[in-house]
Amino acid sequence: MSIRHGLLALLDQGPRYGYQLRTEFEARTGATWPLNVGQVYTTLSRLERDGLVVPAGEDDEGHQFYAATDAGRAELRAWFDTPVPRTNPPRDELAIKLAMAVTVPGVDVPAVVQGQRRHSIKALQDYTRLKARALAGESRPGGAGEPGSDLAWLLVLEQLIFQTEAEVRWLDHCETRLAKHAEVEQARAAEARSDDSPPAPTRFGRRRSKA
Repeated sequence: MSIRHGLLALLDQGPRYGYQLRTEFEARTGATWPLNVGQVYTTLSRLERDGLVVPAGEDDEGHQFYAATDAGRAELRAWFDTPVPRTNPPRDELAIKLAMAVTVPGVDVPAVVQGQRRHSIKALQDYTRLKARALAGESRPGGAGEPGSDLAWLLVLEQLIFQTEAEVRWLDHCETRLAKHAEVEQARAAEARSDDSPPAPTRFGRRRSKA
């Protein structure tokens, strides 16, 4: 998630201060990725350092406003125009967990998969209910926001639904893959035990030697 570009998108519409940025960011995404004010001001400091925003005065309550510069707007347009790269996918905790689980002795990997599958299905049901409520015009997390924010929230929800559906399918695939792997390992172990057993006696009382 690019907090940097999300804040630039908000500042492209006019100067705002930190708490406003946090509130609007969460309103447009349905608080799916909560921010704290510290994250917002840390990002603003970096944007200012890079010449993408500048301080734009204070209000009567002492709130420091920031505004996007021309360079900031150009950076934002480049972000919108450039596909999100898949060459360096973000770290996925679940994929890392399963990769580690199959290499660590004593871990019940099928139980890990089944536990995650139950959790993912529950999350999918929750997202689907939220989508139904959004389509019915009910309020979303964060309450009313800018024009188009309901559509933005719906798009985020649908991305979460598709992502979770894909995760459940992958977990089903993992179960199948683990079962096949277990069958292969059992067959290898049985073959190894057979190779280690003494030769069977022949009808003449002698044991056949192994070729």
